[in-house]
This record gives sequence, C-alpha cells and structure tokens, in this order.
Amino acid sequence: MTPFDEDELKQRAGRLSLEQKVRLLTGADFWSLYPEPAVGLRRLVVSDGPAGVRGEQWDERDPSANVPSPTALAATWDVERVAAIGRLLAYEARCKEVDVLLAPTVNLHRTPYGGRHFECFSEDPLLTAAIGVAYVRGLQAAGVGACVKHFVGNDSETQRMTVDVRIDDRVLHELYLAPFEAIVRTAGVWSVMAAYNGVNGYSMTESPLLRDILHDEWGFDGVVMSDWTAARSTEGDARAALDLAMPGPAEKFGPWGDALVEAVRSGAVDEALIDDKVLRILRLATRVGALDAATSLAEPDSPDVPTELREAAAASFVLVRNEPPAGESEPLLPLPPRTTLGPVAVIGPNAALARTMGGGSATVFPPYTFSPVDGLRVNGVDVKYAAGLYGHGRVPAAGAPHLFQPDGVTPGVEVRFFSPEGEPVGSEKRRTGSWTWMNGFGPEVSPGTVGRLEVHCVIKASIGGSYRIGVSGLGRNRLLVRDIEVFDLELSLPEGADVVENLMTPPQHIVPLELAKGEAVPVVFEYDVTSSPLAGFLTSLQLNLEQPHGTDDEEIAKAAALSASCGYAIVVVGTTSETESEGIDRQTLALPGRQDDLVRAVVAANPRTIVVVNTGAPVLLPWADQVPAVLLTWFGGQEYGNALADVLLGAAEPGGRLPTTWPASEEGLPSVRPSDGVLRYDEGLFVGYRGYDRDGRTPLYPFGHGVGYTTWTYQEMSPAPDRAVSVTVRNTGSRRGREVIQVYASKPDSAIERPVKWLTGFAAVDADPGETVTVRVPIAERAFQHWVPGQGWATEPGTFTLAAGPSSATLPVGITIAAPEG
Repeated sequence: MTPFDEDELKQRAGRLSLEQKVRLLTGADFWSLYPEPAVGLRRLVVSDGPAGVRGEQWDERDPSANVPSPTALAATWDVERVAAIGRLLAYEARCKEVDVLLAPTVNLHRTPYGGRHFECFSEDPLLTAAIGVAYVRGLQAAGVGACVKHFVGNDSETQRMTVDVRIDDRVLHELYLAPFEAIVRTAGVWSVMAAYNGVNGYSMTESPLLRDILHDEWGFDGVVMSDWTAARSTEGDARAALDLAMPGPAEKFGPWGDALVEAVRSGAVDEALIDDKVLRILRLATRVGALDAATSLAEPDSPDVPTELREAAAASFVLVRNEPPAGESEPLLPLPPRTTLGPVAVIGPNAALARTMGGGSATVFPPYTFSPVDGLRVNGVDVKYAAGLYGHGRVPAAGAPHLFQPDGVTPGVEVRFFSPEGEPVGSEKRRTGSWTWMNGFGPEVSPGTVGRLEVHCVIKASIGGSYRIGVSGLGRNRLLVRDIEVFDLELSLPEGADVVENLMTPPQHIVPLELAKGEAVPVVFEYDVTSSPLAGFLTSLQLNLEQPHGTDDEEIAKAAALSASCGYAIVVVGTTSETESEGIDRQTLALPGRQDDLVRAVVAANPRTIVVVNTGAPVLLPWADQVPAVLLTWFGGQEYGNALADVLLGAAEPGGRLPTTWPASEEGLPSVRPSDGVLRYDEGLFVGYRGYDRDGRTPLYPFGHGVGYTTWTYQEMSPAPDRAVSVTVRNTGSRRGREVIQVYASKPDSAIERPVKWLTGFAAVDADPGETVTVRVPIAERAFQHWVPGQGWATEPGTFTLAAGPSSATLPVGITIAAPEG
C-alpha cells in the first residue's frame, strides 16, 4: 500500500471543518463509515465475524465460507492453522469488499452458561491470547483489519447492555485483559471494540480503561469503536478514548453528530480529542487501503476453502473417550475399513441437519453444508438414518423438500413489498423460509419505504399427516392457507429481551395443518412492518414448518431398533443456534429435550455406539461412562460432515484438546445472573480448571484433555535457553499421531493467593509409532509474574515448579526452577 506518515495524516485531518471531523466519528449506516473526499477517504466497510465474513447483505443470496467455531479453532491448539484461517477470512473479506472484520472475540469462558461461549476461544488467558494473536496476524497480514472484542468483561449475555461487572484489579489484569494485551502488543491489532457492559462503575464506552490501559499502558494506536448502539453519552463517550460510534447514522442511533459539535463549541469537549479520533480513523484507513483512490492492496492468495475448512474441523475434534465395547479388546474408534464396515445406524436430531455455527452476529450463510449423514454417505458409508427425536427446539424454518414459490415448481418463496399506502415497491425471490433485512429491505428499498410485506409460497406434503405450521416475527403477523385466514395476531418478545432475540429467535406462533401425501397448498404470510418497534431497520421473519412424526417414545424406540440391526451406531446429539446464541445465556447445561434418553436407548441396543457431541460449548453427559466412544466436535463449519467422516474412518486424527473444562455437573460454576444490575466475579482468579483445583472437584473431562488414536509416554523435561523447557515424549501406540504438550507452573509455598497451577506454554509434536521426539516449549514472559494493584507486574522470589503433560490433570514430568530476577 502507499505509505502515509503521521505528519501527512495530520495535515489531511487539518483540512476538515469541525462538522466534517465529527461526521467521521459515527457510522454512515449499519456497516460502513462515511467517505470524505476532502482527505481522500473512500467508504470503509466493516463486517461481523468470527465464523465467517458476513458482508453487508445477510442472507442466502450472498453466501460466506463458514469456518469452525472459535471454540473449535482453540481446540486445535495450533497457531499456524489458526493463522491460515485468518488468511482465508481475509480473502473472503476482500471478495465482499470488507475492510475490517469484527473479530476475534477473546472474552474468556468464565462459565459455560455464557451464551457466546462458542464464539470465544478458551477459559485460559494464555491459550486465548495465543490463538487470538494467530488469528489477527493471519487476517492483517493480508491487509484486512481485525477488531478484537469485546473490551472488556463481556463474558456473558444477561443484561449485557447495562450490567456493571465488578472485577478485582489483579484478576482483571491477569485474566480478562491478558488476551487483549497480547493482541495489541504482539499482533498489533488495528481496532478494538468497546463492550456494552460496564466494568467497576463505568460503561465501557466511557471507561478510563480505554485511555489508561489501551493508550497509555499498551501504546495502542488504532481505533476504538463501540459495539452496536453501545455508545450512549455525548460528552462522556467523547472524553473517553472512544473513536467511532456504531452503527449510524448519528441522527438515528448515535449520541454524537450535532450534539458533539455543540459540545466542542461550548468547551465541554476539547477539540484536540476529536482530532486524535479522526487521526486514528485515517490511520486505520491507511492500513486497509481506504485512503486515496490510488491506494491499492495486494489481494490475499486464493485459498482451497473446502480443504482448509475440512482439515481445520478434523483437527479440532476432541476424542475424550475411546474404550473397547463390551466383550472386545480394541478401542471402538477408528471404524473398520469401509469394505468390512457394513451398515451403520446414524441417529439423532443433529445427524441429518448440520449444526455448524452458533446464533447472533457470528451467523453466516454458507454456500453448502455437510451434515454427519451427508459426510458419511459421500465418503462411502452405508448409512441407515433415524432422527430419534423431533421438536427439541423451536419449529424450524420451512425448507426443502416442502417449500416452493407460487409456481409450485421452483424451490423457495416470493416476497412482495408494499408502501405504507399499499402500493407495490418491489419483490424478491428467496430460497429459504427464514429472512433477515437490516437497514431497510435491500439497496433499492430503504427504511420507511415499506409498510407491509407478503410472502407467497406453496407447501407440499412429502408424507401425509398433521404438520405444524406458523410464523416467527415481532409485530403483527397474518397467515393464510388455501386462501383462508389461519390467524391474525400480534407477537411480542418477553419484557427485557435482548434485541438479538428478535434477530435469532423472533416470537413464534404455531398451529396444526392436516395434509395428505403429495398435497400442495398455497400459503401467504402477511407482515405489518410498521407494527415492529424496529420499523424496518431490523426485520427478522420466518415461515415455520415441521412434518408429522411420532411421539418421543415412538421415535426413540425406532432408533434403538435400527441401531440393533446394524454393526455400529453413531448418535449425534447437540444444541442449536437458538440454544447457544448472542443475546441470551443458557439456563441449563443439559442437552435439550430427551437426547440423554436417546443415547441410553441406543447404547443398550448396540454396545458399539459412538456418541458425537455437536455443540459449541460444554453440555452435561450423564451417560458418558456407559458409551465406549465420545467425540466432541463443536460447531464444525460447512465441511463438518466430511471432517467427521475423516475422523471416524481413521483418515484423519482427532487432533483437538479441550480449550475449556467439561463439567460433570453444574455444581460450583460461576453465575451469569446479576443482582441489582451488578455481576460480581467472586470466583476471582479461579476460573475453569483453576476453580476445580482449588475446590478439589473432579470435572468430567479436564482442561487440555484429548486422547487421539495413539498413546504417548512422557520421558523427561529439562530447562532450555531463552525462557523455554525441553520435553521428550514417545509415541507408544500403533499409529502416527499428534500430541499437544502442555506446561503448567505452580508455587505451593507462595505468600500470595495463586491458583494451584496455571498454563505457561504449549507445543505440539507429530510422531510415528515408536518414535521419540524432544520439543522446545516456550514459557510465557508473565509465567512467574503477578499483578500488584497500584504498582504493576511483580515477581515473587523463590522457586517455581514447571510440570508437563497431556492435560491439566495429568503432568508426569517436571522441574523446579528459581524465579527470574527483575
């Protein structure tokens, strides 16, 4: 790109009037900043991530590569692989003319109840930092800016717009700020997003932490932007180190605009602060190539998207249990060769429908997805499928093979738009039964232009029986079937609901519909746009349909019978994008519906049962010790089913290790429920495995755990130059495999409160059967330091123990070293 020095940028900013400068500090719309020809600034576009690049249009007509969820990326413990995903996302961003990706999310897995747990990396600050740095470096090396979020303390969703999070200063620095610090100082991130919540009495857009920590302590020279609608005060936000209020325009969403101009003219806000904010925006524009028409950026290399996503998903899968079935001597996985495998029963509500991402701003529309059933079939397995359960969530959006446009032949629907006066103003042909419009209804239909819309389609019955049909949408909804009104009613969200609940789980109304096999009926869904409080700026609607099925008991019995007739059974259980989503925290860690009963019935019918857990976050697995093989697969992205087939059939190693502790029960987990608007982090330093160690509790699966398809022996550990240790391991199994060597520090005689142990470094090795490998593991600079409020980082004199192993619970080799001086 063309370089611009600071003096040049300051000169350009000096050409602008106060009004022009203030205009640059609020978005032009939901996804872009204003252009400013006077300084050579073109329109600069941001887009949601981190599981893909959404772009400005958010529907199936503009698909995006769907990468594995951040929990999956962290489960790889592979910084090079994550950097490659960053480069892939940069390529996607440039294809969509996106300059800044609103990712990664590096809030911690403080508790598995957090609704965006799937969107964050880990419970551990060091692992989160390492994965986050790799993600940002991969993205920004290709000229696309990262916006690390949400600074800071947005570790849960309940009352997220207003909650005041109370965090001890030492805990804040050692845990919650640590990933942000690494990404600012090591990766040089170009922008940071200030969270909705407050911390220790200040809303984050007004927080002194922005200037005291980001600017003064860490030397951050990029842009601080608000989360969407998080900026709420004119003078307080302006005096803080907030540079950009999103979204725009200011007269609709932001607290700045004319009010900020007046605050500067009155002396309430120093214009020098405005100048600094403008300079930071111009600096960001320089970095992403948005300054001067002549500025050009080299396009990122075109990646092999399917291969990269397939390999990344497989590398993230964590095999937590792999025992011989009853009466056999060999572990159940991998499965035998396809030539001898025979029919395999594939069971479960998540088996035929790929659950590849969580809900909220991380949602994208992939060009395709491979479900577990799809992946196994295309990879040569004779699959016998049974759902086992239906209806463990909301009635889903209508789709294939039932949904057709009014001609009854073309899949999808026709959406017709009408003005408030009833005049036609446009139409769309859509392929799905779920639709979201932001900031109007497309580039040709702005907010306020549409007063009503109609969805016209034909529903065809694949089988006869009692279907369930309905709609989802905030406001007035009318449904007609066979030209007869079925209902006309107003739907509303619960009091205090987050705006994202309207986006991901709009209120729903369902009624029965009897259809004969092959019958086709015309359906019209009418929606009054003006009846929504969001009035066209954010419209999320669904036409919902569920086909006939038996009771839970009947479906479970069918699944068990099918499993008994096959040599192997694979049960895919999990959550949905409605269970795990931005805007809501989880009420329970139990699997939705009667999935636990389904697992028990299948394993009773077939002892060769593998359970595949398709979630972005921990769930309770009360049957885990009854099943020979358990594979945790996260939300695996669009290649999920193919990656699953690779791992189950042994073509790929299940290379993942747990980035978060998997609880055996809900005992002792930190709460997400504020009291009187305050959420206290009373657990302090003892998050995740640190809390289990302190309390003497045993989780179901410890942090770092994963068994792979071979076995390893840890032989020795020794100090190495340049703040590192050497660890020697031997592959004692019969297959080539991958081991993630983890090093933890401890100080049992410490005079200050500390965790029993804490992660200080990790490295992965690959080895053939019988091969011995020695690997150097760098030890984090902060491994021996603690934060002293009012003073900064300090090192306690004395000795520390470093121990290495395959998880936080198994550390067979170790050394004792003296604390470094200084």
